[in-house]
Amino acid sequence: MSSAGTPEKGSLANKILRQLPLAEKTAVWGTLGTIRPLLSFEVERDVQTLLDALTGEAVDYRTITHLITNRTNEQRRQIAEGFQNFTQQDLLKTLQAAVSGNLETAVVGLLKPAAQYDAHEIKLAMKVTHSPQGPDGATLAEILCTRPAQQLRGILDFYKHDFKTDLEADVASGPSGCFKDLLLALIKTSREKYSGVIDYVLIEQDAKALVSAGSGYVSRTDERKWIRILTQRSPEHLSRVFSAYHKMTGLQIEESVAKLFQRNVQVVLLTLVSVLRNTPLYFATRLRQAIKGPVASHRTLVRILISRSETDLLSIRAEFRKQYGMSLYSFIRAETQGYYRSVLLGLCRAEDL
Repeated sequence: MSSAGTPEKGSLANKILRQLPLAEKTAVWGTLGTIRPLLSFEVERDVQTLLDALTGEAVDYRTITHLITNRTNEQRRQIAEGFQNFTQQDLLKTLQAAVSGNLETAVVGLLKPAAQYDAHEIKLAMKVTHSPQGPDGATLAEILCTRPAQQLRGILDFYKHDFKTDLEADVASGPSGCFKDLLLALIKTSREKYSGVIDYVLIEQDAKALVSAGSGYVSRTDERKWIRILTQRSPEHLSRVFSAYHKMTGLQIEESVAKLFQRNVQVVLLTLVSVLRNTPLYFATRLRQAIKGPVASHRTLVRILISRSETDLLSIRAEFRKQYGMSLYSFIRAETQGYYRSVLLGLCRAEDL
């Protein structure tokens, strides 16, 4: 079984992941993630553990869920490669044959490289549904507004490889008008980096541009001004622009967005503002809405817990507790069941008293 720990050379996942900085590939000690690298990690041992759990008299779900929620995405990827090398079988397909429903959704999310998982979630969100709004703007906003530029580039690479088309091309030929412009702006990842210098002149110019573009009839040119400013300026700059806008109009930027824009454009812009103001609070709110909102979405619950488990889930837990008076852990325990619940609690990690 000596080949179990040897990555398969030339795989797309390896090529993309090698381009990402360590901090974006996997969590390191000291981050605000709940899942951190297992220091005693051994690929061969984990492969054997999974084999034993899958080939006994009955599938040992407890062992499987415990193992995959106690490894980082990078470590799970190595386990999947080791499993393939040793058994000539795909670990994801093997586990999918043993699970179903929400548990299967969670297993798929955990076993795919993070950027590939996001690419597939975007593809699903792009599909036109029976809703008059068309694509799932909330999911597109969640992913495109919160992933760092380097990770977005990895998502685009996986999207092109897995679906044989560019995401930008799919957006250009799918949604129309302001929604298309907004998605394309987010995909291009051209947000400015904060220089450390406060540009008071530009702050006033941007605030006035937003005020002007929100007065009376909102033209396509006005929409593009909003998109350009909100998608290109640095978060630090925009925070000051929002304050200046409030002083000029007496309105919070969210109030104007809700008044001026509709449907998916409104959803994406409000998400963008929420993320710029307080990313952990945005996710805490979205987690609760995923279960307690008008339409429950366990897919959203799974995606957020997986995607934030190695970055800032501790901060999200703190915001959840502050906003709703109960811990995220207790919330999940009360609203889910079975081994699906075990996976979610494994990612959440602990109570916040």
